[in-house]
Amino acid sequence: MSETLERYFVPEPSRFPIFGSVALLLFGAGAALWVNQVKAGPWIFFLGIAILIYMLFGWFGQVVRESQGGKYGTRVDASFRWSMGWFIFSEVMFFAAFFGALFYVRVLTVPALSSGENEALLWQGYSGAWPNAGPRALDTAAVEPFTPMGAWGIPAINTLILLTSGATLTWAHYGLLKDKRGQLKLGLLLTILLGAIFLGFQAYEYVHAYGELNLRLDTGIYGSTFFMLTGFHGLHVTVGAIMLTVMLCRAVAGHFNSQHHFGFEAAAWYWHFVDVVWLILFVVVYWL
Repeated sequence: MSETLERYFVPEPSRFPIFGSVALLLFGAGAALWVNQVKAGPWIFFLGIAILIYMLFGWFGQVVRESQGGKYGTRVDASFRWSMGWFIFSEVMFFAAFFGALFYVRVLTVPALSSGENEALLWQGYSGAWPNAGPRALDTAAVEPFTPMGAWGIPAINTLILLTSGATLTWAHYGLLKDKRGQLKLGLLLTILLGAIFLGFQAYEYVHAYGELNLRLDTGIYGSTFFMLTGFHGLHVTVGAIMLTVMLCRAVAGHFNSQHHFGFEAAAWYWHFVDVVWLILFVVVYWL
């Protein structure tokens, strides 16, 4: 094994962690000030966003240049794989907390509060039926009853879209392993387009929920858990589509080969994780 593969590359000191810290500070402070209607809030918020974008382009660009320069060996590659694995594990725990909250509310709390003297703790006429819109659903004079989101229709179509996107991404990966650059680029492009279509359908679903089903974020515990889970998943689809777009740009620029392409693999791992989360979400939130 060559000396390059044996040694561990130690990067030079970087300014980008400081920029990232400042960006997150301005992002959080600006959001808090904006919510509290301070005039400077939006400016501070978007300044944080701008610095964060600069940091991402600069830092990841530096890593790409180091990788293309042949500075990374097997030890660095192993570190990257462990890092991405732990990152995805943290995302698993993130969604596990939300799915756990849904399970606790739907299976334990809602039925328990409808039994015996517990009913008096809430309001007259409370039942443990799911979905539950909370006390606002009782005031029919002020608000129309909501309709739960069904599983068949847009959610089922989106499930098929994400499953297809997983297949096109795997096809792109096989193209990379066989040094078929055209298959790699086409597979990535199709995956990104399918992700964009998924997000478009989800946006339409939200408009339909608010405008026609009267299903809103404040529609009791059902509305809050529905939009929390689907909204955060949509955010992850957006992040995954951005990652795959970067991979497509790198593939067009001639990056990656059949032996060295962890950047592509990391984005693919993330996308397949998003697919699996959606399958669970479709069954638990939409179907059951």
